[in-house]
Amino acid sequence: MAAIREIELPADEDLVRDLRSGDLVRLTGEIVISAGLPAYRRLLSEQRQGIAPPLDLRGRALFHVGSLGEEADGEYRLRYLNPTTSTRFDAEMPELIRGLGIRFAGGKGGLGDASVAAMRETGCVYLSFLGGGCTLLSDAIRRVTAVHWTELVEHYRLVQVEVEALGPLTVGIDAHGGSIYRDVRENARARLPEILDGLAEARQN
Repeated sequence: MAAIREIELPADEDLVRDLRSGDLVRLTGEIVISAGLPAYRRLLSEQRQGIAPPLDLRGRALFHVGSLGEEADGEYRLRYLNPTTSTRFDAEMPELIRGLGIRFAGGKGGLGDASVAAMRETGCVYLSFLGGGCTLLSDAIRRVTAVHWTELVEHYRLVQVEVEALGPLTVGIDAHGGSIYRDVRENARARLPEILDGLAEARQN
């Protein structure tokens, strides 16, 4: 099994650019999560207006991850972390990656070419979360440090979460344009003629 890199957040650009697609990482520190399209559209709208976000995201991790919390003993506690499909945010992410200065984006399924270009420019990587891994991911939660835009439904809010050894997560897209998603697509296309020939032969027998 490949070695897992342990990363403390926030991370600097040199560390992030040293990562390659396919690498496995675990994160310890503070992450920011939201699974709501309204939250990302609001971030982008305010960025275009010159309005600062409710927290400084430079050098930090912004993940397409939903959550559900509850008040307990005067403290807001998360019950789980659950990643969502990142392509839902394709229209917003290129500008947000450039404008917010984040070092890590992430969720499920990758991002489009415009986001890949933005990551190359700024030194940001996309981390692929394990689908169906809610229990494993939630075990990494240590505490909630802040919740922003509480007028939104819970999954849409910007939540700052302190985590310990979150992962393993796969570097799906690195800061040099390397992409496990592109590699899979290209390998599938290369194998398609062989597969079709095999199917045609099987039908004839």
